[in-house]
Amino acid sequence: MEICQQALPIKPWMEAKTRRLPGIQPVKAGEWLLRDDAFAAQMAYRDKLISTRLENVFRAAPESLPMQKELLALVLSELDSGYKKGRAVTRPDGVSVPLKGPPLLTAARLVQEDLLIMDMAAEPRLTAAALCFPASWSLEEKFGAGLLAIHDYVDEYTEEMATRVRRMFDAIRPDQPLWRANFLRYAKADLHQPLRNGEDKPAPQKGGFVRVERQTLRKLPRTGAVVFGIHTYVIRWDQLSSAEQSAFIEASA
Repeated sequence: MEICQQALPIKPWMEAKTRRLPGIQPVKAGEWLLRDDAFAAQMAYRDKLISTRLENVFRAAPESLPMQKELLALVLSELDSGYKKGRAVTRPDGVSVPLKGPPLLTAARLVQEDLLIMDMAAEPRLTAAALCFPASWSLEEKFGAGLLAIHDYVDEYTEEMATRVRRMFDAIRPDQPLWRANFLRYAKADLHQPLRNGEDKPAPQKGGFVRVERQTLRKLPRTGAVVFGIHTYVIRWDQLSSAEQSAFIEASA
């Protein structure tokens, strides 16, 4: 399914501070959760995946329930004026979302971001996730894994990088979320592109699509879990200028 934004609000390959791993930046006040021109289409696709492929897009360990509840309460407190709150929440696209069922799944039906919860009790571990729009990885394979195992398909993500990221996770303040972004080129625009280990991503013959993930990190103050949010943008390759295309190719080499 082709769902694209009209433009990219961020082009991380164009700036040195966001081009290389980990490329972490502070989130500005009020910008943890974002809503863009593809909201209605992305949310309709998310609802479809949840209703038809729940086992592929949602996993939660029983011990994650307190973290899920804390996350849902935080999401509800951060919704903008386009939402109407009551016994259910009406999204800006007019869809009513009941406040029942797994709290993480409810939160994921309210916002454009995929939401993943990392339990910080010992090694950071993926203990709950609503991942409707994976980019070349599988929730089935990564659920319950630690940082290094989750990123084993990323060549730059070494043990040293995992140690640095763990220190960063420990240092995150609940009142100061962080963000970074990656940039990928795809043959297809489909937001739901899971791949298992060993499967190759189809390469675009020419043109194709640019996919940017704005990834946020936010610590929950009561449970201490870290929420990993992923807001996905997709545009056509030919929407980039020639200078942006050249910089993208150079940064991806």
